[in-house]
Amino acid sequence: MKPVVAIIGRPNVGKSTFFNRVTRSRDALVDNVPGVTRDRIYRDVDWEGRQFTLVDTGGYVENDDDTFAAQIRLQIQQAVEVADVIILLLDGKGGVSPFDTDLLAVLRLVAKPVFYVVNKIDGVEKEGNLSEFYRLGLSGFYPVSAEQGYGIPDFLDALVLSLPEVAPELYADRVKVAVVGRPNVGKSSLINRLLGENRMVVSHIPGTTRDAIDTVCDHGGKKYLLIDTGGIRRKGRVSEKIEKFSVIKALKSLDRCDVALIVLDAAEGITDQDITIAGYAFERGCGCIFLLNKWDLMGKDRKTEKKHAEHLRMAAKYLSFAPILTVSALNGLRVAQSFRLIDQVYRQYSSRIGTGKLNKIFQAAVEKNEPAMYRGRRIKFFYATQIGTRPPGVVCFVNYPEGIHFSYQRYLINQFRIGARLDKTPIRLIFRKREGRPR
Repeated sequence: MKPVVAIIGRPNVGKSTFFNRVTRSRDALVDNVPGVTRDRIYRDVDWEGRQFTLVDTGGYVENDDDTFAAQIRLQIQQAVEVADVIILLLDGKGGVSPFDTDLLAVLRLVAKPVFYVVNKIDGVEKEGNLSEFYRLGLSGFYPVSAEQGYGIPDFLDALVLSLPEVAPELYADRVKVAVVGRPNVGKSSLINRLLGENRMVVSHIPGTTRDAIDTVCDHGGKKYLLIDTGGIRRKGRVSEKIEKFSVIKALKSLDRCDVALIVLDAAEGITDQDITIAGYAFERGCGCIFLLNKWDLMGKDRKTEKKHAEHLRMAAKYLSFAPILTVSALNGLRVAQSFRLIDQVYRQYSSRIGTGKLNKIFQAAVEKNEPAMYRGRRIKFFYATQIGTRPPGVVCFVNYPEGIHFSYQRYLINQFRIGARLDKTPIRLIFRKREGRPR
């Protein structure tokens, strides 16, 4: 599980610009699978081999009816709760404000690393603006310009040194299953049904489950860890600050899990937010299973089931490998079959394919359908090898990796699925350059 770094600060200090600069959002090579979410609340960062998740808390205190002190306390409280490291962003042009002073008073009591970053310092000649901040009684300021990039590398060098070491994974002998979905789709009820007892508090009030809750479970001689998460709301409709941090907690649960049960409310139909949540799971590389809950309200019409499945496949094309199961947490309809699907997905998710078989699959795929020419030159595939599991990752060495079109990458993945019989797991396919052998 990656460490979490949260950015806090008063409005208009440049939190979003700073977030974009650190995550290199504008020029990052992103997955161009249609429909995959690109929510800017969070993004994973890799700096000099150290990975962490950066959280943008922009707008948390704007247009709020709470008292000024309550805003500060709640923002700090939630940031401290979910984050391993905190960044307080200050305005190098606007100077110190009473809000900054109150924030600092609270942060002095925090027992986690806190970085005080002064933004809008566009160069060495502007560092004189720091003098005003020294009267706050602090000495460790990092002058940066989120707009220009000044000071960002030096700051990140210091930041990654403060990140905690990744703790050993608990319950390593269990299949970790995260139950995710919108609020009030029946996640806790589903876990209660899977467990055969009422372990979770079930409520009709959306957002009852704020934190991820772990429950160990044995079924059919196999061991599982069920992770119940708070519902993920649509970003624009998250009015409570605490709910925004619940999104991050759910994402951390997806980081930990092997298989994500994506629970949808069949009676309400498939929503854009369901697909957004599925996108989170896809980005995290989880094995995925769609559970259409509350199917007891839908009758037994096979046409209805087929219609829902087709709609879901169209809306989440990038998750075409994820099984779909109609269930009812209320009466137990097909809930027990979830374990069978979890086992199938996890088995494929953990699969390792021999190098010989792997290369035969790719050789046959290329012979069947050669890639398009790249700048007038033929793309040559040298060999492929598996570089990891959970999910299976494969690297192909070619002469022009930049010439592989996304559609051809998708073709190769599909051929690999067929040849290796991996129809229920995500697959990561990477292309790397290798010069052709001299003649």
